[in-house]
Amino acid sequence: MSVVNIALPLPLAQTFDYLLPDNGFPIVGGRVKVPFGCRQKIGIVTAISTNSKLALDKLKPISEIIDNKSLFPNSLWRILNWAIDYYHYPAGEVLFHALPALIRQGQPAEMALLKEWFVTEQGKNILLDSLKRAPKQKKALTILLQGPIDCHKIKEYQIGNSELQALRTKRLCDLRLQKKNIYHWKYNLISNCKQIQLNIEQISAIDVICRNDHKFTTWLLAGVTGSGKTEVYLTIIEHILAQGKQALVLVPEIGLTPQILARFQERFNAPIEVLHSRLDNKERLSVWLKARCGESAIVIGTRSALFTPFMKLGIIIIDEEHDSSYKQNDGWCYHARDLAVFRAKEEKIPIILGTATPSLETLYNVKRQKYRQLVLGQRTGNACSSKQKLLNLKELPLIHGLSAPLLKKMKEHLKAGKQVLLFLNRRGFAPVLLCHECVWISECQLCDHYHTIHQRQRHLRCHYCNSQLPLPNQCPKCGSIELIIVGMGTEQLETVLLPLFPEIPVTRIDRDTTIHKGTLENYLAQVELGGARILIGTQMLAKGHHFPNVTLVSLLDVDGALFSSDFRAAEHFSQLYIQVSGRAGRACKGGEVLLQTYHPEHPLLKTLLNHGYMNFANQALEERRQAGLPPFTSQVLFRANDYNNREAGFFLSQLYQLLDNSPLRDNLLRLMGPIPALVPKRGGRFYWQLFLLHPSRFQLQRLITAILPSINKIFHSHKVKWSLDVDPVDY
Repeated sequence: MSVVNIALPLPLAQTFDYLLPDNGFPIVGGRVKVPFGCRQKIGIVTAISTNSKLALDKLKPISEIIDNKSLFPNSLWRILNWAIDYYHYPAGEVLFHALPALIRQGQPAEMALLKEWFVTEQGKNILLDSLKRAPKQKKALTILLQGPIDCHKIKEYQIGNSELQALRTKRLCDLRLQKKNIYHWKYNLISNCKQIQLNIEQISAIDVICRNDHKFTTWLLAGVTGSGKTEVYLTIIEHILAQGKQALVLVPEIGLTPQILARFQERFNAPIEVLHSRLDNKERLSVWLKARCGESAIVIGTRSALFTPFMKLGIIIIDEEHDSSYKQNDGWCYHARDLAVFRAKEEKIPIILGTATPSLETLYNVKRQKYRQLVLGQRTGNACSSKQKLLNLKELPLIHGLSAPLLKKMKEHLKAGKQVLLFLNRRGFAPVLLCHECVWISECQLCDHYHTIHQRQRHLRCHYCNSQLPLPNQCPKCGSIELIIVGMGTEQLETVLLPLFPEIPVTRIDRDTTIHKGTLENYLAQVELGGARILIGTQMLAKGHHFPNVTLVSLLDVDGALFSSDFRAAEHFSQLYIQVSGRAGRACKGGEVLLQTYHPEHPLLKTLLNHGYMNFANQALEERRQAGLPPFTSQVLFRANDYNNREAGFFLSQLYQLLDNSPLRDNLLRLMGPIPALVPKRGGRFYWQLFLLHPSRFQLQRLITAILPSINKIFHSHKVKWSLDVDPVDY
């Protein structure tokens, strides 16, 4: 008798066995409905066998077969099953993570059959003037004579259903199922937009990638900011689409989607879809279905778009490949960039990793000749490198966080009709509220973190657990009304700039101002209109945006990033600095970058300003090699948390002993911890960590696989929440 192994969306590292139903045969990768306890749950078939660890008379039959074919293309199925083993995460949660919410809930995984209005032979031969007494019907027939109309899109043509039904009664038009031409976008791909003149470096990169488009190759497209990486993407995608293949483009942030989408829509007469977390469930399902059946030519999306099924995928592009947003930091802690490389290998297609600041992991793979590097070292057109200067705040008075030389430069650029970008990676009005009398500081009771003041909403907010309190009028400890605001956030910066530059529009772009759908697109549209304008933003504004009228960029407060216990801090800061400074002078206008700091002699700043990012990266790689840190070693991070700050540390201590006593443990394994997390308390829970490092990824994986079944037997395991993160990025 056949036994069906089924993965259910549960945090359990196992599948469940069921018997075949009487009325059908399930498919591996398809959904079924099964009894689980007193409920019915939807699961995914992972295998069909003849054996079970349970007696067959103990197994229940499948209640319903939902799909008659797999939800996953073969290559994607192999990737997800590999990821289940590599990241040591429950199969059901991984497989369901890769599906739209409505598919998880049991909705059909096929495109609905759509109908269209078309003109009959009688309608083609009738004289339009015969309908002059019914002008609306005449208009509808005139439009239909130009081609069929989707029955859901008749409002776009400003005609009503009643006119069409009247024409149908006269046998002049009728309804039919749409005849889909999957590759109807294959022809006449290019729109009438003006083609950009490519330079020698761009032409060379395009040529070598297109000549190798039939096989798997990982390309690092390392181009300085403004070097025209997007134009390279577009030209290569044009080549891919002309072969009837599809393209997947990943971007790190939702904020980049509107601008890159506009570039693609301007370039291609082809269906382009976007996929990110701000779409509703119906929109996400629609994109998933269109890509799967071949209706969409290009999908542009954030991290989870990697799991979109395609009919004929031809290329994957990872824009800003260095960005840590590609790493999922809770639940299933996968890295979209790394899985994308694995998917490209399974699909036997090229993948392009584009960035001005390659991650050290990617550069390490280039040195090992696993990846091939292409360099775009010059800015496109007449754009030239921006002038960079440090402003020593030890010697300069500040006006609301702005030095006099910066204010002077701002006035010069704005007077010339240019735009100024001020980067401050701290949203809200101010990071600290304290009492002048008793030095009380408003702290979140659930986290080891100060409350951030949000003046416009009149509340205090914790940016870790998102808890809120009303903004107090007096000190809750001593009753004093002398409450002092310390530090500056983007909201306060916007407030102080308005009287300093009363005639200049100020645009603030951060998570608080772009929370509603469409607001980011509106802000970007205002910026693109040109003219004097001040832009204020956090990291959201720094990544990949093209602002041709920005000629002055200033980083207001970055000193905190120069002194961190995180060994990746220098890399992240260097990438951020290059990305932010790259927003200046992207057109033919000269650009300037001013960095305010109390530490102008810091070696990292001097390296970046005098020698550039690649010089820093090579130095950092050598330091990592000597210290035995990633990417020269593989790393796994165990996290545990509790409410009393006792059980989590004790649990990890027991886990340490379990690892240390394992027969697979060797002298090359390093165990570090247990230690408190960098932010030790969040949401009322205390967080502890245990690090494992080993030069061999294979050996480390063997060890983890061997000890995982024993972890839940640790005495305190049921008293804590624990997880593991393979190849962690954030700590």
